[in-house]
Amino acid sequence: MSDTLIDVTVDAGQSEGTAAVMQQWLKQLGETVAANEPIAEIETDKVVVELAAPTAGTLQEILIEAGQSVDPGQVVARLATGITPVATDSPAPANETPAAAAAPSAARKLSPAVRRLVREHGIDVAKLTGSGRNGRITARDVEAFVASSAAAAVPAEEPRQPTTQAPAPAPATDEGADSYHVPHDPMRRRIASHMVESLLNTAPHVTSVFEVDMSAVVAHRAATKADFERQGVPLTYTAYFVMACVRALQAVPQVNARFHEESIEIFRDLNIGVGTALEDKGLIVPVIHEAQSMSLLGIARELNRLTSAARQGELSPAQVRGGTFTLSNHGVSGSLLAAPIVINQPQVAILGVGKMEKRVFVTEVDGRDVIGTRPMCYVTLSVDHRALDAFLTNRFLTVVSETLSGWQ
Repeated sequence: MSDTLIDVTVDAGQSEGTAAVMQQWLKQLGETVAANEPIAEIETDKVVVELAAPTAGTLQEILIEAGQSVDPGQVVARLATGITPVATDSPAPANETPAAAAAPSAARKLSPAVRRLVREHGIDVAKLTGSGRNGRITARDVEAFVASSAAAAVPAEEPRQPTTQAPAPAPATDEGADSYHVPHDPMRRRIASHMVESLLNTAPHVTSVFEVDMSAVVAHRAATKADFERQGVPLTYTAYFVMACVRALQAVPQVNARFHEESIEIFRDLNIGVGTALEDKGLIVPVIHEAQSMSLLGIARELNRLTSAARQGELSPAQVRGGTFTLSNHGVSGSLLAAPIVINQPQVAILGVGKMEKRVFVTEVDGRDVIGTRPMCYVTLSVDHRALDAFLTNRFLTVVSETLSGWQ
């Protein structure tokens, strides 16, 4: 009886409706796979996700090569199901070192991003020490191991010998200056495309700026931080801004929306995305789902869980999907003001939070002006002017400001 061919398709939910890139195949043609065993990795502008075999079989056809774009629902491979494979007998991928193949239990604990680094550098997983939660190996652990290994391999510098050979000319650019190129990875290409589409082709951006007195929040955090830490939850200022967004979105629901040509779609749940920088790797936006149902403690706990997973390359597709509003706390890296912050399509607004610093402040006491200093920061709301006008924009920022300055 001839083998039955089963299509392997990209789940529409894995890329949230956007195109993705086939990063690499974990199995080669002719290899046997078990049901639900990862056979490839797909990278979007948000996460790296594994593509699992829908059934046991043999990898018969590969229709998309590494580096090519894939679309939701696209058939990328076919499995032959005539022979039932034994997963433990599957040979290691050709680009995996014998040492890594000999440590399957360790490899199964690695995130897709970490597994990719391990394969690229041919590292024995057993030599790595994890700094993540419960000893989990993170991308930083791998990079630190590679850096230390490279440093140890550099020989002592030999005394320089005179030479009459002319030095090789340095590579030159059109401007005549020395430079080098760093190819864009799929995440950077997707971010670039998303930003251009949002700013230039989709939404007319308008930005409003408010200044917020953070004295009450600073005092509350100082009194509460230790209690949160005893519960294993770090209390950051970002958690306060998320809570302030919840109050403002409840007061101005039109900001928690999506613009359509014939209507504005207002969402009942407040799914707030928080921009998280991955150092020089780009930006990702994990989502706090149903933030309206959470206390400050709950928001702080979920925020810590998501940002930690983001920086370790361990976010699942579900954790970056379904956002209805986004917060960008660019002040954590020292920025006072950023405008416009590009809207995370298909949302209609994004809140920017600048660096908190002490500023001279004039207030009235017993009918007299008094000059003092207070911790202040700028907040901005960039909006899609098709959906929101100045009144609703400023009403939203007023609620954010009043919530923070009058924190109880």
